[in-house]
Amino acid sequence: MSQVASEHGTSRLRLVAGDNLPAMARLATEGVRVELAYLDPPFFTQRLHLRTVRHGRGGEATRSKVTAFDDRWPNFDAYLEVMEARIVAVRELLSDQGAMVLHVDPTSSHYLKVACDRIFGRDAFASEIVWRYRRWPARTRNFQRVHDVLLRYVKNPRLEPRFVQLYEPLAPSTVATWGQAKQLAAFGRDGRRVRSTRTDEASPGVPMGDVWEIGVIAPVARERTGYPTQKPAALLERIVASGTYPGDTVLDPYCGSGTTLAVAATLGRHAIGIDQSPEALRVTRERLAAAGRELVEESLATTG
Repeated sequence: MSQVASEHGTSRLRLVAGDNLPAMARLATEGVRVELAYLDPPFFTQRLHLRTVRHGRGGEATRSKVTAFDDRWPNFDAYLEVMEARIVAVRELLSDQGAMVLHVDPTSSHYLKVACDRIFGRDAFASEIVWRYRRWPARTRNFQRVHDVLLRYVKNPRLEPRFVQLYEPLAPSTVATWGQAKQLAAFGRDGRRVRSTRTDEASPGVPMGDVWEIGVIAPVARERTGYPTQKPAALLERIVASGTYPGDTVLDPYCGSGTTLAVAATLGRHAIGIDQSPEALRVTRERLAAAGRELVEESLATTG
């Protein structure tokens, strides 16, 4: 298994090749339960996505394109039908205190929000996280699109969910006034803050909000695999660290380039990835091997 150990033992990484719907049904029959599911599905782009593969080094290097996955659909209704079936299957695999994070773009987020409300229940909706990033501007007579949407739902809203508070750095104005010390605030009867006092305890920072500014992967970044929809490890680190404890299990039914599995191992979590793209499976396998992670691989044909 993975070489990253925690108080709960060594991280177990499992990669299943095949359609994620029957794969998740198989996991359910095995009694598998996960504390966090992260889904980064196709975005209904209506195009074939290619991976850039580099051959050779230096001046002799060449590049070629290979198919990563096909995101072409008969219509949007067909896309929604496929997505809803996967969301139902994911909910079945969550532990009672578990949560799902669905990563989509603004063109479909409102449709999938309604679908998730129906499947999980409106009271299970926890938060909408906006991932804001910078990229080269596009030529368009519109505002530049610079964000994705992450919809977070809990399995059972009546239970205390798994949630680890993360913090952002203090604002420069706060540091200038109060330094890095933790403050104690006093409030009047009307609920307004009337004064603050400084303690000897260092402040952990500001509780993290639901707008995250994290850069996309730079073209020359070491983590870049060439997979067209690869997400930055920093984004997954925040999702996994806030939604799980060491020793928990994370599910990624659209494994892609394997970022979720790589991050889970680094943080001492177990992980299950599923993908039917041969190129995604190849990238994940090579990426984890290069990092010294041991991976248990299986296919739907061999899981029975």
